[in-house]
Amino acid sequence: MSPKVPFLRWDDPLRALDALASLWFSSVSAGAAQAASVPYRTLFATLQQLLVGKEVTVRIGEHDVTLTVTELESALDPQGLPVGQLGEVRVAARDIRWDEHHLQSAVAVLRNVHIRPGVPPLVVAAPTELSTELAKDIFDDVLRQAAPQLDSEMGDDGTARLRWARRPSWGGLEIDADVTGSTLWLRPRALVAGQRRWRLPQRTPAYQVPLPELPHGLMITGVELTPGAVQVSGLLPEWRMELSLPALENLITRLSQGVRDFSWPSLWWGSD
Repeated sequence: MSPKVPFLRWDDPLRALDALASLWFSSVSAGAAQAASVPYRTLFATLQQLLVGKEVTVRIGEHDVTLTVTELESALDPQGLPVGQLGEVRVAARDIRWDEHHLQSAVAVLRNVHIRPGVPPLVVAAPTELSTELAKDIFDDVLRQAAPQLDSEMGDDGTARLRWARRPSWGGLEIDADVTGSTLWLRPRALVAGQRRWRLPQRTPAYQVPLPELPHGLMITGVELTPGAVQVSGLLPEWRMELSLPALENLITRLSQGVRDFSWPSLWWGSD
């Protein structure tokens, strides 16, 4: 049987994507609301000019999230725009900070973005792919929680290692990380002692790290160790937000005036 570890808090770092998604939906919604009077491509280009390369602070609930928008792209389909079909869109940001948390970068790819009629109308994307880059220190902390009797580190080459805390000079284990369902698996792949390295059989027991149940059905789908960082990806089956014209008009006005801080309703902050 594989050893199990205590429940870990993975949801806090992923919640920074709320700011990124809120910012993107504000852009998409603004375009949809004004498409009848303003050419959508012109509006989208204006939003790119206002946002890309700029540092903004978004007030979401009780949190101030600061980030720099690095990408805002969409292959707009002229035939779909009149009926509220916006297609696939992509937004990216770097240096995302809130409270004591920090993410190096994050990307949201929203597929099949469209306007759903109603009172009020909804902006919907189904599905949405999210990814974020964590500093290796964060993953080191996760490994320490997963196996407190071991010292852990992630090298600059992206290799994660575990050593016995009481005898670190004796050597250690190299591990891989992957996600299956709702579990993060830390799989030993090699035993290292000094300059010698022995590959371990695939049946070597792995550590199980339970993943939390995230809001709105968000699922962690992958963890990849890279030099100096950890890539975490997730999938949201459907993402929706009400189309609030007053909030959108205020946002566009503030951005046009050079204001880089604003409030926006949370998409999931504080949700159960």
